[in-house]
Amino acid sequence: MEILGIDVGGSGIKGGIVDIESGEMVSKRHRIPTPASRTPEAMADVIAQIVEHFDYKGKVGCGFPTVIKKGVCKSPGNLDPSWMGVNVEKLLEEKTGLDFTVVNDADIAGYACMTYGIGKGAKGLVIMITIGTGLGSGAFLDGKLIPNFELGQIPYKKYKKIELWAAGSAKDREKLSYKKWGKRFNKFLKYVELIVSPDLILLGGGASKDFDQFKDCIKIETPVVPAQLQNHAGIIGAAAAAMHMLPTEQKLTL
Repeated sequence: MEILGIDVGGSGIKGGIVDIESGEMVSKRHRIPTPASRTPEAMADVIAQIVEHFDYKGKVGCGFPTVIKKGVCKSPGNLDPSWMGVNVEKLLEEKTGLDFTVVNDADIAGYACMTYGIGKGAKGLVIMITIGTGLGSGAFLDGKLIPNFELGQIPYKKYKKIELWAAGSAKDREKLSYKKWGKRFNKFLKYVELIVSPDLILLGGGASKDFDQFKDCIKIETPVVPAQLQNHAGIIGAAAAAMHMLPTEQKLTL
């Protein structure tokens, strides 16, 4: 079975067709820049363009960069404030006529790793951290998702949330070396370890590709491992999330 996965980011919205049995992309990735306004109507139009590009008619999985509860945006994150309270699933279904499963983007990256990647079969509490514009986090207990585990929202000193100080965007904005930024990221991981005592931490997002450049800065006891699906993790995880939401009888036919 093949499912369209869409990964919504602050700079780009990407989509691709995924074979959910193997977890492999069976199409080329299609990317459209995120509209500068980042408003619901503008972003929904782009998502509809991606669906149209693939001439796709089935169920769609979508990773979204905000807190999502039962399809509804509970925090605008780095998007336009008008997203607050929007039923994202309903909006996208109205735009495309298709059935959407919308899940927080860090949870999506976790789905990819836990279903097809290095986290498959991992027991205990596994935390997925995505390093990008913010610090997304997804949590899985014995392979089952604990939704909206937003550890990047922890207040830190003068910052409203620690991701403003320790995300990949802070590194770029302040032109920090990986060594200087790595110390900040390690401080964030210390809080994660203190608060939830995970058994394993997986890293996704752009900076995870450069793990070797900052791994010596990480001084916590919990094993920290970069994800291996990297650029396509959001798309693959979105498709996996949609698959997990299918009725049991449909899963049995996969």
